[in-house]
Amino acid sequence: MIPKRPRTPAEPALSTACPAEATLKVIAGKWKVPIIWHLLSGTRRFSELRKCLPAITPRMLTRQLRELESDGVLVRKVYAQVPPRVEYSLTPRGRTLNTIVTAMCKWGK
Repeated sequence: MIPKRPRTPAEPALSTACPAEATLKVIAGKWKVPIIWHLLSGTRRFSELRKCLPAITPRMLTRQLRELESDGVLVRKVYAQVPPRVEYSLTPRGRTLNTIVTAMCKWGK
C-alpha cells in the first residue's frame, strides 16, 4: 500500500460537500426564514418583527437577527435617540435569498 502524500497548502482540498450547504448554514433554524420573509417587504423595527412573529421570544429574535447580521444577510441601523430606535433591513446579499424563500413558501402551501 502506497502511503498518501500530505497535501501542500498550494493544493486545494477537494470538497465533496454540496454547495447548498453554505445556504443552509445561513438560513437554518426555525425563525430565520420567516424573519427574512418579513424583511423582504422592507425595513422593519424590532417591535414590528415581534408583532409579525408572536411566538418568538425577544431573546431568540435578538439572537437570530445577530446571526443573520454576522452572515451579511441583514443590516442593523441604530438611531441615537431616546428611546433607542433600531431598524433591520436586508443587504443586497440578503435580497438574493428572495427566490429561495419564495420557492419555500410556494412549496409549503
